[in-house]
Amino acid sequence: QVQLVESGGGLVQAGGSLRLSCTASGIIFSNNVMAWYRQAPGKQRELVTGITRDGSTNYADSVKGRFTISRDNAKNTVYLQMNSLKPEDTAVYYCNLNIIATKYNYWGQGTQVTVSS
Repeated sequence: QVQLVESGGGLVQAGGSLRLSCTASGIIFSNNVMAWYRQAPGKQRELVTGITRDGSTNYADSVKGRFTISRDNAKNTVYLQMNSLKPEDTAVYYCNLNIIATKYNYWGQGTQVTVSS
């Protein structure tokens, strides 16, 4: 069983920064993608950014240039550095681990990020 544990959320003023972390434990196949999603109140969950094991990344247009995803494969940990935060970034952020070409898809419990104006 794979478990994802997130940390690093909180309250920050607009223009500030936060760093989220997510560590995976359990049996983890190497061919995976780790990603961050977010869900704001009344909205659908959306993909923020993802990173493959070899470091290829993709970002939602709304966060390009402000957010940076990285991972430490030895620690099974993914990070999300969020800079220049805006009130519209307020959401619950979820860590996701997907084993490519399989049905295995895992979620963290979510961490709240609140950006005040």
